Amino acid sequence: MNQISKNSEILFLYDAKMTNPNGDMDNENKPRMDYDTNTNLVSDVRLKRYIRDYYETVKKQPIFVTENAKDAKERGAQLKNEKMTHTDLVDVRLFGAVFAETGGNTHITGPVQFNWGYSLNPVELVESSTITSSFSSGEGVGKDFRVKYSFITFNGSINAHTAEKSLLSEEDVLGFDQAMIRAIPLNRTRSKTGQTPRLYLRVEMKDDQHTLKDLREFLTLNYGEKNAFDIRQIEELNLDISKLVNYLKSEKKNISALHIWKDDMLNCIGWEDLQSEFATIWKPIVIE
Repeated sequence: MNQISKNSEILFLYDAKMTNPNGDMDNENKPRMDYDTNTNLVSDVRLKRYIRDYYETVKKQPIFVTENAKDAKERGAQLKNEKMTHTDLVDVRLFGAVFAETGGNTHITGPVQFNWGYSLNPVELVESSTITSSFSSGEGVGKDFRVKYSFITFNGSINAHTAEKSLLSEEDVLGFDQAMIRAIPLNRTRSKTGQTPRLYLRVEMKDDQHTLKDLREFLTLNYGEKNAFDIRQIEELNLDISKLVNYLKSEKKNISALHIWKDDMLNCIGWEDLQSEFATIWKPIVIE
């Protein structure tokens, strides 16, 4: 497989409706929030878990961080028995790993990294309801917290220099594009049902020297005549990417390709301008 030689910048948007995008175990499993700004937060660990689950359960590929091992030491022993190295595992090539070896721990830094995701709209929580779960030892009682509507965006990057150690390949990155779009809908647990990918953009640079700013800084949500807190459906808002188009135009000399997918239900102001400006390097992602 051909190891990557170019950096990429990632923008990913999805919405969450009457669901819990990322529960905080230290706070009654409530959706993570910045209550000062009513911003819904989602950790990079949660997003990576979706991707790992997709590779393991849907693509049937072995991964390093799996529930089939209680810790890194046990997983390392399993790999040794299976005569596999860590870089044989797709999540190590993508996200890296810390694993035990004789004399200490070894760390592979992952070339694919995200910072925390956050909602572009102000978010309200649904009043908690009590739920019961049956176990062999009896019934458990807890609370169920959900967001009313959250339009969440992540920014990420792929570092070609870091890929030299993890051995991330061009084929891996193309598979990762698919995983980013498919993983969340295929993880429909009780608390995660109601989440839908809306936009995925991977800006492939021309080399391993150039990077871009956080692409979320150039996004604006428009609500029309509605109050932002009253939004409940994707059809009730418009995503304005006009500033993003202008920023990417200013960096066009450093960009090799736009790998892109958009949900048909997302109304995106500036979409036609983006297509027109980058027509020669526009690479639509076709969902397998």
